[in-house]
Amino acid sequence: MAAITDVARLAGVSKSTASRALSGHGYVSESTRRRVTDAAAEIGYIASPNAASLVTGRTKNVGMVIPFVNRWFFGEVLEGAERALLSAGYDLTLYNLALEGPERDRVFDFFLARKRVDAVIAVGVDLDEREVEVIGRRDKPIVVLGGSAPGAPRLAVDDFAAGRLATEHLIQLGHTRIAHLAGAAPGSAARSVQQLRSDGFRHAMHAAGLEPAGVDGGVIEAEMTLPGGYTAGLQLLGHPTARPTAVFAASDEIAFGVMRAAERLGIAVPSALSITGFDGHEYAELFGLTTVEQYPEDQGRIAVEEVMRALGEAPSDDDRGWADRPLATRLVVRSSTTAPSR
Repeated sequence: MAAITDVARLAGVSKSTASRALSGHGYVSESTRRRVTDAAAEIGYIASPNAASLVTGRTKNVGMVIPFVNRWFFGEVLEGAERALLSAGYDLTLYNLALEGPERDRVFDFFLARKRVDAVIAVGVDLDEREVEVIGRRDKPIVVLGGSAPGAPRLAVDDFAAGRLATEHLIQLGHTRIAHLAGAAPGSAARSVQQLRSDGFRHAMHAAGLEPAGVDGGVIEAEMTLPGGYTAGLQLLGHPTARPTAVFAASDEIAFGVMRAAERLGIAVPSALSITGFDGHEYAELFGLTTVEQYPEDQGRIAVEEVMRALGEAPSDDDRGWADRPLATRLVVRSSTTAPSR
């Protein structure tokens, strides 16, 4: 295997100069840096990350914790984050975080606390004070996307406002019998995404002088998947006397399931049932789904920008973070919503 000594000899510099040129730490003229990197490429030298971390104190690795690895939203966030980290010269280590129990504890007490990551991005999970403290004691920045963590920067769309907007769209079309298929929230955190979207729904209904329509008080929890939406949709729509004329689903995948349930029950969309979703799923246009779009791939990139800022690696003129600003959303109206039939 090629060694740093071989690179230095080929480039005609000292070993310490070659090391500074390849690590990026310490001054080296641009012409010397190019000569060293060209020499390294010629002989196939790859710097040891472990050796570099001994010098810099950095592992060039970021840990990401997510609750699901097989759902569209989290896959999009992961793709955006991975691309941004690669561009910044960082690796990504992914941890599938259980809702509770010893498996979840091990992620924080061992993997993130003791293994070598420079920072943590938590996506769609609510972290408690102990979990945040475990990471904070080792001076590892935490950035939270979607969920919450005491004292950590939080990046999120305005789920309350977006839930209200989706509901107001149905109200403005003339619907008065509106139900909500809420996401099944892990735990009862007041700032959970699912709770905030439900609160936005209830606020819009109350402001219009309306009560949720349908069985179980017009609000049914569903797993944020197509099968979850299908099951909840059958429950909601299977009672003709209590059937709503419109539904706000907490995710597009729930909405797709409701569409399938309506089809099975012979309920036409949108003439007999209007449906709005939330997410901007890649199949939303195919289904003709009216939805509040968010942009998870961009959110993953923005989370990495926040991490780089916390690590002191953001551009010097980039001093404004995203933590105090809601991330982008947009209501996109398609063919799944219309005025109620009279």
